[in-house]
Formats: sequence, C-alpha cells, structure tokens
Amino acid sequence: MHLPTMPARTGFFVTVVSAALLLSACADDDSTDTAPALPDSVAFTQAGLYPEGVQYDATGGRFLVGSQTRGAVGQVKDDGSYTPFADDPTLVSTIGMRVDEARQRLLVAVSDPGYNAARTSAATQRKLAGLAVFNLSSGARTSYTDLGALRPGQNHFANDIAVDGQGNSYVTDSFSPLIYKVNTQGVATVLLENAQLAAPAGAFGLNGIVFHPDGYLLIAKSNEGVIFKIPLNNPESFTKLTLPQALTGADGMLLQDNKTLQVVTNSQAKVYRLTSADNWTSATVSGTFSTPPQYPTTLARREGADSYVLYSNLNALQASQNPPVSVFTIARVKF
Repeated sequence: MHLPTMPARTGFFVTVVSAALLLSACADDDSTDTAPALPDSVAFTQAGLYPEGVQYDATGGRFLVGSQTRGAVGQVKDDGSYTPFADDPTLVSTIGMRVDEARQRLLVAVSDPGYNAARTSAATQRKLAGLAVFNLSSGARTSYTDLGALRPGQNHFANDIAVDGQGNSYVTDSFSPLIYKVNTQGVATVLLENAQLAAPAGAFGLNGIVFHPDGYLLIAKSNEGVIFKIPLNNPESFTKLTLPQALTGADGMLLQDNKTLQVVTNSQAKVYRLTSADNWTSATVSGTFSTPPQYPTTLARREGADSYVLYSNLNALQASQNPPVSVFTIARVKF
C-alpha cells in the first residue's frame, strides 16, 4: 500500500515523541530502583569483644564499635563482617565514641575498668580518663588528651562524648563529678565540677551526653536515673529535668531532634523516647523499645532519624561468664 509522504516537520515530531517516550521509560525504570531497606539488626561474631560504644559512619557505610577487653576500634558492615579500624597502645578500654562528620574524625573515650589484661595496670585501673581522636578515613590517631591529669588522685572513668558546632568536645566522668571540655587543639579544661554529679563509690554516675544546638548539654546520671541540663555559657546554673519516672541505668543518649531525646537504660533493657515542650525543663515518655537482657548501652544515628542500639552483653563480662559471649548485635530501634 502506498503511504503519503510526510512533511519534514512531521518526521521531527515523531522523533521528539520517540525521545520523550524513551526518557519516560527510563524514568519509570529509575522509579523501580528503590534504596535498600535498612536492616532490622546486624549481628557480628568476635568472641569476648564486649563493645560499649557504637557510631555509624555514613561516608564509609559502616558501624564503628569499641571494646572493653581489647581497646581497639573495629568496623562492622551490614553483612556482619568485622575488621579492625583503629588501634593504639593508649586504648586500654574504649567506651563512648562520637563521629564528627564535619571534621572527619572519630572521638573515643578511654578508660580502664580492668578488663583488658594486656593493657591494664595498677597505675591506670579505675584512674584513667582519656580522649583519643582518630582520622575517620585512615584510622590514624591524631591526638590524645589525658583528662584525669586535671584532677590527679581521684578515680576516673571517661564515659561518653558530645561535640558542639565549633568542634569542642565534652566528656563525662562516671567516677568523679566532672565534665571535661576539650578544644579542637586537644587542650582540656574542667567545664563543671559539682558534688551533685557524684555517685557512691563503685557506682556509675555521669554517663550519656548530647549537645543541644540551643547551647546546652543534656547529661544522664545512671545511678539516680536523672538527666541534667547544663548551659554552656553558665554551667554552674545547671538544672535537673522533671521526668515522670526514674531512668535508672541510663546510659547512651541520642538527640533525635530538638524536642526528642532517646535514652538507653541498660538495667531496664529499654530505650526510652522522651519529648519536651518546654526547652528541656521537663520531658514526657512518648515511646519505649524493649531489648533482650543483653545490657544495651549506646545509640548510633543512621540515615536521618533512624537509630540503632548496641547489645553489649557487659553483664556477662562483669559476671566473668565462660565461655565469653561471641555474637554481638546492633539492633534498629522501633518505638
């Protein structure tokens, strides 16, 4: 059959329509490429590791975990693989950690509860409080600050770390009523020392800490189950939050947003979600997440507001369980 000859402009129209259909098909194909779902949990095997701190490095696509028994920091992928990330003789036991993405560094609180047989000593056991800083890409140590030297002769346990917008870090001491401030050059000072922050001998006092962008710190005190609000411009004017119940065993914390705080309580095996409508003068419980009785400790933020909690099994370590725990879990928090 004879077809009439099309004008040139009609051919152009067909070409444009064909191209548009091709682009549309490509767009449809792209729409089916969804991002992989976040895992509900990541389990990794390292016999006797007993990690307390956990952070998520978004650039490297990995969790970073410490160890009370080895001191080294390791990296854990979603497939459960564990490989070393950073180690140094100063790392007796690694406790809380903080990824500072803006400055591409990992800050690590260093203490000596006596569980690292290769590195503990009479001079450091229950007396060590340090802050080690590592390059987030290479794992090379860039600085180490001896915090306990600011108050020699006292017991010390550097526990957790917060970082403000200028890169200053703040470290809690569980065995002395101290909060340290360390600037970006590694120079340490005592931000606050107050008897209200003290705990009885053998008990853990100050623990989890977060920086609020309105210019204050929120700090948990484990033995009492309370949270303090500490203004950075006047630390001595700190106050205690009004809470509906005691958060006994409060450990790591994560500021989900300016009005929402997540708090791990290891003795209760729960993660609490607290909400404040009065700039953290008080707070209410807006959700809970129950964990197995495996001593949950700290939280890691991942891809927005999602958080993961580490099951440290430190209760087994403290009880000298034999054989030691081999499998540790990082679980997604779901309220």
